[in-house]
Amino acid sequence: MVDLEEAADSIWAAARRGVHYPAEWRDKLSLEDGYRVQRGILARHVAEGEVQVGWKVGLTAPAIQRQFGVHEPVFGFLLRSGARPSGTVFAASELIRPGFENELCLTMGATLRGPGVTLDEARAAIAGVAPALEIVETRGDLARDLALTLADNCQQRAFVTGPVTVRPPDGFTLSEATVEVYVNGRSMERASGAEVLGDPAASVAWLANKLAELDRDLEAGMQVMSGSFTRQYPLTAGDRVEARFEPFGPVGAECR
Repeated sequence: MVDLEEAADSIWAAARRGVHYPAEWRDKLSLEDGYRVQRGILARHVAEGEVQVGWKVGLTAPAIQRQFGVHEPVFGFLLRSGARPSGTVFAASELIRPGFENELCLTMGATLRGPGVTLDEARAAIAGVAPALEIVETRGDLARDLALTLADNCQQRAFVTGPVTVRPPDGFTLSEATVEVYVNGRSMERASGAEVLGDPAASVAWLANKLAELDRDLEAGMQVMSGSFTRQYPLTAGDRVEARFEPFGPVGAECR
C-alpha cells in the first residue's frame, strides 16, 4: 500500500527542485492515489498562503482525448496565483513546453454535492460564464502515467479569462456555444460546446460527482474550467492566441 503522505511530500519537494514526474513514483500510484496525492499537494499550497479559486476539468472533448490517447475526463485545482486577465503576456522562458486550450470558465452560484448530480442541476447552479484559455505545461508523459499526471495537477499552469456573462441567456444551453481559434491572426478551427461531454455543464456534473468520491463538495463561488472545445495547441515564443466564443466574447494571450 502506498503511503500517500510520503508520496505528497516527495512529489512536492521534487517539484520545488524543478523535477516533475519523479522517477521513484512512476507507475507506483493508482488513479485514486493520484487524486489523493493531488489533494495533499493542494493542502501544501494553501499552507503556504495560496488560495484555491476553483477546479479544471480536462480531457473532455474527443479531439483532445484522441490527441493524448486517454478516454476519460480528469480534474485538477486552480489557484488564485494562476488567474490572468485577457491580454496577459507570458514569458516563454518561465513555461515548460507550454500549450493552450480553449474553454469556458464557469462560476458556481450554488454548491453541488454528489453523487447523483444531474446535468439539469449543474446547469441551474452555474451563475456566470467567461471565455477562457487554459495555459498548460507538458511536464511529463500524460498518457504514460496518468496517475502521476493527476498528482502533478493535470498540466495546469494558469488560466486566462475574459469578461463574465451573468448566467447564459434564457433558453440557451452551453452546448450551443461556439469558439473560433486564432493563432497569430490565422483561424485554426471552429468547434462547439457539444464537443465537451455533450455540454460544458456536463463537466460540472461530472466534477461534482467525482469530487464526492473524495469527500469533497463543488462549492458555490468556485470557478470551473470546462475542458477544451478543441485539441490542445502548442504555445511558442512570438505567438498571439485568441479564442472567440459566441455568445460570450473573445479572450486572448501572448507568449514572448
